[in-house]
Amino acid sequence: MLAVIGTVPDPSFPLVAGQVALHGEEIVIQGLRVRINRGTPALLASAAKICEALNLPAPFAYLAGDKGMGDGSKALYAHLEKDLKDRAFKSLVFHYLQPDVDWHDRVLFAIDEMSPRPLLIADAGFMYAAKMSGQALQYDLFTPDVGELAFLADELAPHPFYTRGFILHDDRRVPDLIQRAYVHDNAAKHLLVKGAEDYIVKMGETIKTVAAPSSPAMEAIGGTGDMVTGIVSALAASGMDLTDACVAAAKISRGAGQRANPSPATQALDIIEHITEALGETFSQKQSKKSISSAI
Repeated sequence: MLAVIGTVPDPSFPLVAGQVALHGEEIVIQGLRVRINRGTPALLASAAKICEALNLPAPFAYLAGDKGMGDGSKALYAHLEKDLKDRAFKSLVFHYLQPDVDWHDRVLFAIDEMSPRPLLIADAGFMYAAKMSGQALQYDLFTPDVGELAFLADELAPHPFYTRGFILHDDRRVPDLIQRAYVHDNAAKHLLVKGAEDYIVKMGETIKTVAAPSSPAMEAIGGTGDMVTGIVSALAASGMDLTDACVAAAKISRGAGQRANPSPATQALDIIEHITEALGETFSQKQSKKSISSAI
Protein backbone atom coordinates (compact mmCIF):
# COMPACT_ATOMS: atom_id res chain seq x y z
CA MET A 1 0.00 0.00 0.00
CA LEU A 2 1.07 3.56 -0.72
CA ALA A 3 1.31 5.97 2.22
CA VAL A 4 1.54 9.76 1.83
CA ILE A 5 2.68 12.13 4.56
CA GLY A 6 2.02 15.85 4.39
CA THR A 7 0.15 18.89 5.64
CA VAL A 8 -2.77 21.09 4.66
CA PRO A 9 -2.70 24.89 5.10
CA ASP A 10 -5.33 24.97 7.85
CA PRO A 11 -4.03 25.19 11.44
CA SER A 12 -7.36 23.91 12.78
CA PHE A 13 -7.09 20.65 10.82
CA PRO A 14 -6.32 17.79 13.24
CA LEU A 15 -3.73 15.07 12.84
CA VAL A 16 -5.40 12.18 11.02
CA ALA A 17 -4.26 8.85 9.60
CA GLY A 18 -6.31 6.65 7.30
CA GLN A 19 -7.21 5.75 3.74
CA VAL A 20 -8.27 8.52 1.41
CA ALA A 21 -11.38 8.61 -0.78
CA LEU A 22 -12.20 11.02 -3.61
CA HIS A 23 -15.50 12.84 -3.46
CA GLY A 24 -16.01 15.39 -6.20
CA GLU A 25 -13.60 18.27 -5.68
CA GLU A 26 -12.46 17.01 -2.28
CA ILE A 27 -10.50 14.23 -0.66
CA VAL A 28 -12.08 12.61 2.38
CA ILE A 29 -10.14 11.11 5.27
CA GLN A 30 -11.70 9.98 8.54
CA GLY A 31 -14.83 11.95 7.68
CA LEU A 32 -12.90 15.18 7.13
CA ARG A 33 -12.97 16.89 3.74
CA VAL A 34 -10.15 18.82 2.10
CA ARG A 35 -10.53 20.64 -1.20
CA ILE A 36 -8.23 19.47 -3.99
CA ASN A 37 -6.28 22.46 -5.23
CA ARG A 38 -2.54 22.05 -4.76
CA GLY A 39 -0.07 20.66 -2.26
CA THR A 40 -0.58 17.32 -0.55
CA PRO A 41 -4.33 17.10 -1.41
CA ALA A 42 -3.46 17.36 -5.12
CA LEU A 43 -0.79 14.69 -4.71
CA LEU A 44 -3.24 12.40 -2.91
CA ALA A 45 -5.99 12.93 -5.47
CA SER A 46 -3.60 12.11 -8.33
CA ALA A 47 -2.33 8.99 -6.59
CA ALA A 48 -5.90 7.92 -5.83
CA LYS A 49 -6.82 8.20 -9.52
CA ILE A 50 -3.97 5.85 -10.46
CA CYS A 51 -4.74 3.42 -7.63
CA GLU A 52 -8.39 3.26 -8.63
CA ALA A 53 -7.54 2.61 -12.29
CA LEU A 54 -5.09 -0.17 -11.37
CA ASN A 55 -7.34 -1.78 -8.74
CA LEU A 56 -4.87 -0.96 -5.97
CA PRO A 57 -5.84 -0.06 -2.40
CA ALA A 58 -6.60 3.63 -1.93
CA PRO A 59 -3.65 5.66 -0.62
CA PHE A 60 -3.15 5.83 3.13
CA ALA A 61 -2.47 9.36 4.38
CA TYR A 62 -0.96 10.99 7.43
CA LEU A 63 -2.13 14.60 7.46
CA ALA A 64 -2.03 17.54 9.84
CA GLY A 65 -2.82 21.23 9.58
CA ASP A 66 0.17 23.56 9.27
CA LYS A 67 0.19 27.04 7.79
CA GLY A 68 3.94 27.51 8.13
CA MET A 69 4.37 27.79 11.89
CA GLY A 70 5.52 24.18 12.17
CA ASP A 71 3.21 22.91 14.90
CA GLY A 72 1.37 20.48 12.63
CA SER A 73 4.61 19.24 11.11
CA LYS A 74 6.14 18.57 14.53
CA ALA A 75 3.04 16.68 15.62
CA LEU A 76 3.27 14.56 12.48
CA TYR A 77 6.96 13.86 13.01
CA ALA A 78 6.29 12.71 16.57
CA HIS A 79 3.39 10.51 15.47
CA LEU A 80 5.42 8.92 12.67
CA GLU A 81 8.32 8.14 14.98
CA LYS A 82 6.01 5.98 17.07
CA ASP A 83 3.66 4.65 14.40
CA LEU A 84 5.73 3.71 11.36
CA LYS A 85 7.72 0.84 12.86
CA ASP A 86 4.50 -1.16 13.23
CA ARG A 87 3.29 -0.50 9.68
CA ALA A 88 3.81 -2.36 6.40
CA PHE A 89 3.76 -0.01 3.42
CA LYS A 90 5.06 -0.69 -0.09
CA SER A 91 6.17 2.91 -0.43
CA LEU A 92 6.25 6.07 1.67
CA VAL A 93 5.94 9.56 0.19
CA PHE A 94 7.00 12.58 2.23
CA HIS A 95 5.63 15.88 1.01
CA TYR A 96 4.92 19.28 2.54
CA LEU A 97 6.46 19.23 6.01
CA GLN A 98 8.49 21.96 7.65
CA PRO A 99 12.15 20.89 7.27
CA ASP A 100 13.62 19.76 10.58
CA VAL A 101 16.84 17.74 10.46
CA ASP A 102 16.53 16.29 13.96
CA TRP A 103 12.98 15.09 13.40
CA HIS A 104 13.88 13.87 9.92
CA ASP A 105 16.56 11.62 11.38
CA ARG A 106 14.27 10.30 14.10
CA VAL A 107 11.66 9.35 11.50
CA LEU A 108 14.33 7.71 9.35
CA PHE A 109 15.43 5.60 12.34
CA ALA A 110 11.80 4.46 12.72
CA ILE A 111 11.69 3.53 9.03
CA ASP A 112 14.81 1.42 9.51
CA GLU A 113 12.77 -0.73 11.92
CA MET A 114 10.11 -1.43 9.28
CA SER A 115 10.24 -4.86 7.66
CA PRO A 116 10.41 -4.88 4.75
CA ARG A 117 11.82 -1.38 4.37
CA PRO A 118 9.51 0.62 2.08
CA LEU A 119 10.44 2.53 -1.04
CA LEU A 120 11.15 6.12 0.05
CA ILE A 121 10.04 9.09 -2.05
CA ALA A 122 10.44 12.73 -1.03
CA ASP A 123 9.34 16.06 -2.46
CA ALA A 124 9.14 19.61 -1.11
CA GLY A 125 10.01 20.16 2.57
CA PHE A 126 11.05 16.64 3.44
CA MET A 127 13.37 16.52 0.42
CA TYR A 128 15.03 19.64 1.84
CA ALA A 129 15.40 17.97 5.24
CA ALA A 130 16.85 14.83 3.64
CA LYS A 131 19.51 16.87 1.82
CA MET A 132 20.28 19.02 4.85
CA SER A 133 20.74 15.89 7.00
CA GLY A 134 23.30 14.42 4.59
CA GLN A 135 21.16 11.31 4.06
CA ALA A 136 19.75 11.93 0.59
CA LEU A 137 20.99 8.57 -0.71
CA GLN A 138 18.75 6.79 1.80
CA TYR A 139 15.91 7.75 -0.54
CA ASP A 140 14.85 5.99 -3.70
CA LEU A 141 13.37 9.02 -5.45
CA PHE A 142 13.32 12.81 -5.21
CA THR A 143 10.93 14.76 -7.46
CA PRO A 144 12.36 18.31 -7.61
CA ASP A 145 11.55 21.10 -10.00
CA VAL A 146 14.53 22.99 -11.43
CA GLY A 147 14.64 25.50 -8.56
CA GLU A 148 14.66 22.69 -5.99
CA LEU A 149 17.32 20.87 -8.01
CA ALA A 150 19.50 23.98 -7.72
CA PHE A 151 19.31 23.69 -3.92
CA LEU A 152 20.30 20.02 -4.10
CA ALA A 153 23.21 21.01 -6.34
CA ASP A 154 24.51 23.64 -3.91
CA GLU A 155 26.65 21.75 -1.41
CA LEU A 156 27.03 24.84 0.79
CA ALA A 157 23.38 25.95 1.05
CA PRO A 158 21.87 24.97 4.43
CA HIS A 159 18.38 25.98 3.25
CA PRO A 160 16.77 26.76 -0.14
CA PHE A 161 16.74 30.47 0.76
CA TYR A 162 20.54 30.40 0.67
CA THR A 163 21.03 28.72 -2.70
CA ARG A 164 23.82 30.66 -4.35
CA GLY A 165 22.72 32.84 -7.26
CA PHE A 166 25.08 31.45 -9.88
CA ILE A 167 23.56 28.00 -9.24
CA LEU A 168 19.96 29.11 -8.79
CA HIS A 169 19.85 30.80 -12.19
CA ASP A 170 21.54 27.95 -14.02
CA ASP A 171 18.35 26.25 -15.22
CA ARG A 172 19.64 26.12 -18.80
CA ARG A 173 22.20 23.57 -17.60
CA VAL A 174 19.98 21.03 -15.84
CA PRO A 175 22.38 18.13 -16.61
CA ASP A 176 25.18 20.01 -14.86
CA LEU A 177 22.98 20.61 -11.81
CA ILE A 178 22.12 16.91 -11.72
CA GLN A 179 25.79 15.92 -11.80
CA ARG A 180 26.67 18.47 -9.13
CA ALA A 181 23.95 17.12 -6.81
CA TYR A 182 25.32 13.58 -7.12
CA VAL A 183 28.97 14.58 -6.73
CA HIS A 184 28.10 15.90 -3.27
CA ASP A 185 25.71 13.01 -2.38
CA ASN A 186 22.74 15.39 -2.22
CA ALA A 187 20.39 13.45 -4.49
CA ALA A 188 18.31 10.30 -4.09
CA LYS A 189 19.06 7.14 -6.06
CA HIS A 190 16.58 8.37 -8.68
CA LEU A 191 15.44 11.84 -9.69
CA LEU A 192 12.40 12.95 -11.63
CA VAL A 193 13.22 16.58 -12.42
CA LYS A 194 9.99 18.36 -13.33
CA GLY A 195 9.99 21.19 -15.84
CA ALA A 196 9.44 22.20 -19.45
CA GLU A 197 11.49 19.07 -20.13
CA ASP A 198 11.38 16.29 -17.55
CA TYR A 199 14.60 14.46 -16.69
CA ILE A 200 14.56 10.88 -15.41
CA VAL A 201 17.84 10.12 -13.64
CA LYS A 202 19.34 7.05 -11.97
CA MET A 203 22.47 7.49 -9.86
CA GLY A 204 23.55 10.52 -11.85
CA GLU A 205 22.85 9.09 -15.31
CA THR A 206 20.02 10.68 -17.28
CA ILE A 207 18.05 7.69 -18.54
CA LYS A 208 15.45 9.61 -20.51
CA THR A 209 13.98 13.06 -21.03
CA VAL A 210 10.31 13.70 -21.72
CA ALA A 211 9.21 16.93 -23.40
CA ALA A 212 6.00 15.96 -25.19
CA PRO A 213 3.16 16.46 -25.28
CA SER A 214 3.76 20.05 -24.22
CA SER A 215 1.18 22.44 -22.76
CA PRO A 216 3.14 25.59 -21.79
CA ALA A 217 0.24 26.93 -19.70
CA MET A 218 0.81 24.08 -17.22
CA GLU A 219 4.01 25.75 -16.03
CA ALA A 220 1.95 28.49 -14.36
CA ILE A 221 -0.63 26.20 -12.73
CA GLY A 222 -0.04 25.48 -9.05
CA GLY A 223 -0.29 21.84 -8.07
CA THR A 224 0.87 20.24 -11.32
CA GLY A 225 4.21 19.26 -9.79
CA ASP A 226 2.34 17.69 -6.86
CA MET A 227 0.26 15.80 -9.41
CA VAL A 228 3.38 14.29 -11.04
CA THR A 229 4.67 13.14 -7.64
CA GLY A 230 1.32 11.53 -6.86
CA ILE A 231 1.27 9.67 -10.16
CA VAL A 232 4.81 8.31 -9.92
CA SER A 233 4.25 7.32 -6.28
CA ALA A 234 1.19 5.24 -7.12
CA LEU A 235 2.88 3.59 -10.10
CA ALA A 236 5.89 2.72 -7.93
CA ALA A 237 3.60 1.29 -5.25
CA SER A 238 2.10 -1.02 -7.89
CA GLY A 239 5.48 -2.74 -8.18
CA MET A 240 6.51 -1.05 -11.40
CA ASP A 241 10.23 -0.48 -11.94
CA LEU A 242 11.00 2.97 -10.57
CA THR A 243 12.67 4.29 -13.72
CA ASP A 244 9.74 3.11 -15.84
CA ALA A 245 7.34 4.66 -13.32
CA CYS A 246 9.10 8.03 -13.65
CA VAL A 247 8.93 7.97 -17.44
CA ALA A 248 5.28 6.93 -17.38
CA ALA A 249 4.39 9.60 -14.80
CA ALA A 250 5.96 12.32 -16.91
CA LYS A 251 3.97 11.17 -19.95
CA ILE A 252 0.71 10.70 -18.04
CA SER A 253 0.84 14.16 -16.46
CA ARG A 254 1.58 15.75 -19.81
CA GLY A 255 -1.18 13.75 -21.47
CA ALA A 256 -3.67 14.81 -18.78
CA GLY A 257 -2.60 18.42 -19.27
CA GLN A 258 -3.08 18.23 -23.00
CA ARG A 259 -6.56 16.75 -22.56
CA ALA A 260 -7.49 19.58 -20.17
CA ASN A 261 -6.48 22.17 -22.79
CA PRO A 262 -5.20 24.43 -19.99
CA SER A 263 -5.19 28.20 -19.77
CA PRO A 264 -3.81 30.40 -16.97
CA ALA A 265 -7.24 30.06 -15.31
CA THR A 266 -7.08 26.26 -15.21
CA GLN A 267 -6.83 24.64 -11.78
CA ALA A 268 -4.89 21.48 -10.92
CA LEU A 269 -8.17 19.62 -10.35
CA ASP A 270 -9.16 20.28 -13.97
CA ILE A 271 -6.07 18.35 -15.06
CA ILE A 272 -6.26 15.63 -12.39
CA GLU A 273 -9.69 14.67 -13.75
CA HIS A 274 -8.00 13.51 -16.96
CA ILE A 275 -5.39 11.26 -15.34
CA THR A 276 -7.28 8.01 -15.91
CA GLU A 277 -7.64 8.69 -19.65
CA ALA A 278 -3.99 9.70 -19.93
CA LEU A 279 -2.94 6.56 -18.04
CA GLY A 280 -4.77 4.31 -20.49
CA GLU A 281 -3.40 6.21 -23.47
CA THR A 282 0.18 6.05 -22.21
CA PHE A 283 0.19 2.30 -21.68
CA SER A 284 -1.67 1.56 -24.90
CA GLN A 285 1.19 3.19 -26.81
CA LYS A 286 3.96 0.96 -25.50
CA GLN A 287 4.76 -2.50 -24.23
CA SER A 288 5.15 -2.34 -20.45
CA LYS A 289 7.83 -4.47 -18.77
CA LYS A 290 5.22 -5.28 -16.15
CA SER A 291 1.71 -6.63 -16.48
CA ILE A 292 0.45 -3.31 -15.19
CA SER A 293 -1.13 -2.47 -18.53
CA SER A 294 -3.51 -5.40 -18.22
CA ALA A 295 -5.06 -3.76 -15.17
CA ILE A 296 -6.16 -0.70 -17.11
